[in-house]
Amino acid sequence: MKRVALLAVLMVATRAAAQEPRLERVDPAARAPVAALLDSARATGLSTEPLIQRALEGTTKGAPADRVIAAVRRLVADLGRAREALGPSAAPPEIEAGAAALRAGAPPSVLTQLRVARRPPLTMALAVLADLVASGVPADRAAAAVLTLASTARDADLLEFRRAVERDIALGAPPAAATAVRLDASARAARPGRP
Repeated sequence: MKRVALLAVLMVATRAAAQEPRLERVDPAARAPVAALLDSARATGLSTEPLIQRALEGTTKGAPADRVIAAVRRLVADLGRAREALGPSAAPPEIEAGAAALRAGAPPSVLTQLRVARRPPLTMALAVLADLVASGVPADRAAAAVLTLASTARDADLLEFRRAVERDIALGAPPAAATAVRLDASARAARPGRP
């Protein structure tokens, strides 16, 4: 019986590797479960590329098979939650950036609000949100700032806002204060007839 189960696992792993040759580089013990997760994601319309990259990253770092599988499984769940919050028309890069924002601590409702406040693509706004939180800005403050800027700021403006906040933090400003100061400066710069 064990032999039949082992043979079945090897057949699934071989078939999965034939579908996605890069899985050959993944730990053999993780190959079949990762392939099954890829198939599941593909069936629901999610992009499999970030999942493959996560599996390869874990393998490259020498993570044990169970950790690689768990990381890919978490990413599938995050991508699904991001797509749900962003809507079915969200592009794969938007969904990936949304998943990063969720992992950073942004609630799904912020992604939905952002979808309403800004014309696509939302990728930069979501990436800035995730980066601000990763820089130490509380998730609620980062979300409020990005939502405030979302309807009028261009991608380049959002990127500059993030850089300015990160620069202030690097110079010793508390993250929440740096965000508030830069948001105020952006609001003043956007006013017509500013000096």
